[in-house]
Amino acid sequence: MRMAVRLALLAGLLSLPANAQLGTAAPVVDISIADSPGPVIDRHIYGQFSEHLGRGIYEGIWVGENSKIPNINGYRKDVVQALKAIHVPVVRWPGGCFADNYDWRDGIGPRDKRPVRINVNWGDVTENNAFGTHEYFNFMELLGADAYLSVNTGSMTPMDAERWVEYVTSDQNATLANERRKNGRDKPWNLKFIGIGNETWGCGGNMRPAVAAANNARYSGFLHTPAAMATIKVASGASGNLDKWHDYKAFTEEMMKNSGPTFGGSLQALSYHYYAMPPNLGPKGPATGFDERGWATQLGYALDLERQIDDVTKIMDKYDPAKKVALFVDEWGAWYQQEPGSHPGFLYQQNTIRDAEVAALTLNIFHRHTDRVKLAAIAQMVNVLQAMILTDKEKMVLTPTYYVFDLYQPFMDASPYKVKVTNASYAYGDTKLPLIDVSAARGKDGKLYLALVNTDPHRTVTVRTGLTGSATGRILAGAAMDAHNSFDRPNAVHPVPFSGVSQNGKLAFQMPPMAVAVVAVN
Repeated sequence: MRMAVRLALLAGLLSLPANAQLGTAAPVVDISIADSPGPVIDRHIYGQFSEHLGRGIYEGIWVGENSKIPNINGYRKDVVQALKAIHVPVVRWPGGCFADNYDWRDGIGPRDKRPVRINVNWGDVTENNAFGTHEYFNFMELLGADAYLSVNTGSMTPMDAERWVEYVTSDQNATLANERRKNGRDKPWNLKFIGIGNETWGCGGNMRPAVAAANNARYSGFLHTPAAMATIKVASGASGNLDKWHDYKAFTEEMMKNSGPTFGGSLQALSYHYYAMPPNLGPKGPATGFDERGWATQLGYALDLERQIDDVTKIMDKYDPAKKVALFVDEWGAWYQQEPGSHPGFLYQQNTIRDAEVAALTLNIFHRHTDRVKLAAIAQMVNVLQAMILTDKEKMVLTPTYYVFDLYQPFMDASPYKVKVTNASYAYGDTKLPLIDVSAARGKDGKLYLALVNTDPHRTVTVRTGLTGSATGRILAGAAMDAHNSFDRPNAVHPVPFSGVSQNGKLAFQMPPMAVAVVAVN
């Protein structure tokens, strides 16, 4: 059935309450939704990344069975419950740069006999390897999530990677499988994704593009899992943050040319990393206490990912017109100065309503590129960068970013519609952003879902549609640009009920400033 939505945006000159009546003339935006849906929004784009970095694993996820913090076999009970509530589909582990120095054998066997190493990438702190292969895969089963294992191709051999995969996945009467059984796991685990290296252009080996492509082809040939697992091998791809010495287009070209379908089909998926931050690792701003320029530029950084995905997709289409190779944005998110007083190298930062908008805008970008983007992993799940969850010993707080993932759950495995929006902008200085960003999809329950993001930090926007009926859902908004949840005020920012109203027989919404809403149209 053909769907068409006409959406008018009425914006006053001053910030108004959500239920205000707007009487001034305003921009009118027409939105049309395509006749046919695009490829399904793969649920794996709502994935997570968890690295041995700072307090991301230890205290964030793992506290041990003897901890005073309530736990389920060593896993924080409150964190597990929060993650299960948003149906986390996949978690990428153990890194990140940590993976490039990781010996998988350090993380198996009795915990009290595991070696203690130095985490040279993140703070030079000691790593006791209490959280290893068994702890990770059992955690995936506890969450009901798929496993995404990043194997070390920077400092270990293909044989090491091959044996790790065999240890995890073999059900035969063989030495490695029997060693796993001796260590407490009889049946093999399911391994859905294998990352062949991490950031091979950087901490994963400082490889030139041609060398990285050869590295992927070499390791890929040695990694075998049972055919029934249908494991997807993921090549380490480019980054969009390093234009000065790393051309993401040239890197993608080389990976596709030398590893893609025309080379023999060894490439099943290609990763991509992009952090919403100043170009070329420039000086980062604070996570809180920023001004409107900091608000606008950060949202601009987030939206730049769409341009980059368009560039990468064109190159992939050149070598893979049938779109057999998936694009995995398996590291993304906002990166700021770490919190004052926190441990150097732990990348601990606060999370505000601005980060909720970064998350929503990014997820909307993925919804518009479902022909290629089949998995994504926000960095990182707990206590690191743009985290879902923050902890402080026994305390836990859910961040605005967590609530965006909660709001967006109906888009998992939904059928997206292309949305055409005529120009209406929020601008500050040299930064110009779409005033309202929209995603539309037909959920598995048959309902039409709309995600609306108001990027303006001042103006309430009336959104009028050509739809009849009603709409209900939830909205997330902040009283200030850096509104956030703290351990003292854990519910300062949280979703509240939100619904449409009828204007002249048509469905309309009042979108307050700095807001993200998801509604089901009935």
